[in-house]
Amino acid sequence: MADSTLLFHLSDIHFGLEHNRALDWVAAEITERKPAAVLITGDLTMRARRREFDAARDWILSLDAPVTVEVGNHDLPYFNPYERFFAPYRKFHGMEAMVERDLDLPGIAIVSLKTAARMQPRLDWSKGWVSDAALAKCLAAIDAVTPGKKILVTVHHPLVEVGTRGTALTRGGTKALAELAKRNVTAVLSGHVHDPFDLMQQTVNGPVRMIGAGTLSQRIRSTPQSFNELRFGPDGSLHVEARNLQHVPTDAMKIDSVPEDAMPPRDPGEPVAPVNAVPRVDPPLY
Repeated sequence: MADSTLLFHLSDIHFGLEHNRALDWVAAEITERKPAAVLITGDLTMRARRREFDAARDWILSLDAPVTVEVGNHDLPYFNPYERFFAPYRKFHGMEAMVERDLDLPGIAIVSLKTAARMQPRLDWSKGWVSDAALAKCLAAIDAVTPGKKILVTVHHPLVEVGTRGTALTRGGTKALAELAKRNVTAVLSGHVHDPFDLMQQTVNGPVRMIGAGTLSQRIRSTPQSFNELRFGPDGSLHVEARNLQHVPTDAMKIDSVPEDAMPPRDPGEPVAPVNAVPRVDPPLY
């Protein structure tokens, strides 16, 4: 029987450069611990190749738990502009029902907010964008939740606009957080930066808790492969543990701010976008 107070928060698996030992460990933990749901906050793949999506699908379908999946910047077609613009989710074949899926659990509601964009009016399309339509859809879903339930919002990019206007990590993030603060959401869960964090972000409408999961890929940044174990206590409080194979304590795993640029080093032999590729469709490797 699933534990209604327990959730697993995974992110940035990057099939194509996944860490197989970590994935086997997580799958075993899901079988043993039986979380109420598994929340994957984007970047299932490395290059949005079909074989990467196929591997991701097979692994996800093997999990004995409800799953919801956010779309990350790496999950949008990489070298095929036509597919990126007109059929960006086509390769999610076999797991379509899990993509941006809201979950209604005992005492908990999981609501999706899309931050990955097919195109943006700026050069770096790897960064986040909360459109008015995406925010409106998310807020409508929140407003429809049964009163008294805890609400977790899942995104790929952290909803912060660090740096200058032109290099903001997630355009529209400040507005989105302010609207979520009005609705007293319990937390916003994200990925993208490959390191765990648990921060309070101030908005004009009050604070919002932001929780980030690390990576389950080989592309580590400053912490080992990990996932977040979320547990609600009897008083409704949310406890977060950054589980990892090296048994590093959660406090040592957590970074103290969301970095503007979180690129891991490029791996030897990793393909580079061809010179004639569409400019900046190829996202930086977060």
